[in-house]
Amino acid sequence: MSNTMPEEEVLHKLASFFKNFSDPTRLKILYILSISEMCGQDLAAMLNISTSAISQQLRVLRNADLVKLRKEGKVVYFSLKDHHIETIFTQGLTHINE
Repeated sequence: MSNTMPEEEVLHKLASFFKNFSDPTRLKILYILSISEMCGQDLAAMLNISTSAISQQLRVLRNADLVKLRKEGKVVYFSLKDHHIETIFTQGLTHINE
């Protein structure tokens, strides 16, 4: 880690990034997507919430650059944006379980 304090703008972006991990529903989505790509309807069914509620949470996660989508015909599949997201989630879970 650097001895130089990150710039204020970078710290604000980092704070905003971590806010996305503060919602239990979003954490459940991230956990499921760390295992497998999934469509919104299947996520809604697994979490027992409405498709509109899952769509809203997926929109938040997409806007935060945590998940990406892939269209196959009319079906939209979601997955984690990259391996860093899974690492951050796993590290947080490990920390909490110690």
